[in-house]
Parts: sequence; C-alpha cells; structure tokens
Amino acid sequence: MYKLIAFDAYGTLFDVYSMGQLAEELFPGHGQAFALMWRDRQIEYTRLVTMSDPNPGGSKHYLPFWELTIRSLRYVCKRMELNLTAEYEKRLMDQYAKLTGFNDSLSVLKTIKDMGISTAILSNGSREMLAMVVESNGLAPYLDKVVTIEDVRLFKTAPQAYELLLKAFPVKKEEILFVSSNAWDALAAKWYGFDVFWVNRLGHPFEEIGEKPNYEGNSLSKVLEVI
Repeated sequence: MYKLIAFDAYGTLFDVYSMGQLAEELFPGHGQAFALMWRDRQIEYTRLVTMSDPNPGGSKHYLPFWELTIRSLRYVCKRMELNLTAEYEKRLMDQYAKLTGFNDSLSVLKTIKDMGISTAILSNGSREMLAMVVESNGLAPYLDKVVTIEDVRLFKTAPQAYELLLKAFPVKKEEILFVSSNAWDALAAKWYGFDVFWVNRLGHPFEEIGEKPNYEGNSLSKVLEVI
C-alpha cells in the first residue's frame, strides 16, 4: 500500500527525554523539568524562526537545529536559575548528539526494509547531527535517505518541509506513510496530505484542531501492523 515510510527523528526514533537522566546528575532535583522545558523551548524556537519569515527561499532568521538546541539549553538554565558551566554544556550537547534510540527503532526499520519498502527520516535536525545520531544507533543500513529541512531553511510544520520527501523519492503523496510521535508534526503532515501514524507512547489526547491521524499506536512496532 505504501512505497515509503518516513519517520520523524527526535522523539520518534530517538528518545529526547532520555536527557533527563544526565540533567538530573548535573542538576539534582531538576532533571525531568529541565528536559521537558528544554524540548519545548527548542521547538518554540523553530516555530519562531519559520513563522516570522515563511519565505519560500528560507527564513532570514534561520539557524541550524544544533544551534537552536544550544541556545534553548542556555535559556532554560537561565530560566531555572541553574549554573550551566562550559563543561556541563559540552556534556549535555555531546549526549544530545548521541541520543539513545527507542528499543524498537532498529527492529522496525529492519523489518520494513526486509519488506522491500523504502525508508527515510524527515527531520528538523541538521545534516551533521542526524548523521551522528543515526550512526551511533546503527540505523544507517536500514534508511534509504535522511532528509533534513536544511535544504529549505524552514522548519516543520512548514509545507515546504514535508514537500522534501516528494523531491527525494519518486513517489506520490498517497504512497507515503509519515510516522511521528509529536502530535503537532503528525497534524501538519496530515494537513499536507500524507497518511499519518501517530506514535502515542504516553496515551495523550490528540490535538483539538485539524484531522486525526490515520493510525495511532503506543509504540513504533504498531506501524508494522498497518503495513
């Protein structure tokens, strides 16, 4: 039914909230709150950059995702009144570069490839950071392409970001299944015209606007039941 299964990276294949463990070590008593606020600020910065100048040629405010991740880290530490030393910043960013994949990320990608279906990542991440996290988790052999919004300098949820998949693969919209654990990402991909699988690991309600995803499951492994 589908010729391409495209995955979001951060939060979908790789566990961004695993940063909380290191944060707790560095900032005792603040790890979980820190990880949540860091992620929220990171995504908010991507939206500010894109919405403030949604130019088809790229936002004039564009900064690579890695840079936005560092700046959101610094903001959160100021906001929470945590002492972010140069050593702590390096440790946190080194850890972010090699985020741990979810337990089923590798097996799901391998199974899809064995079925003869193309696989891809579509991510806000910069090319270098995606290459590092993909390699550190051993996913490279099971991905046909890693597609980054760097090519359009507009972050998801801009339509130009999702369009990159149509430029990277000889497929039609209806032949793509887009997989994301981020409800806002799943919603925007659905608006763009993709069939969508929402990985709802925490049992959250879906957004109150737009169309619901075509499929929903509590793990990546549930995607295999669809295809």
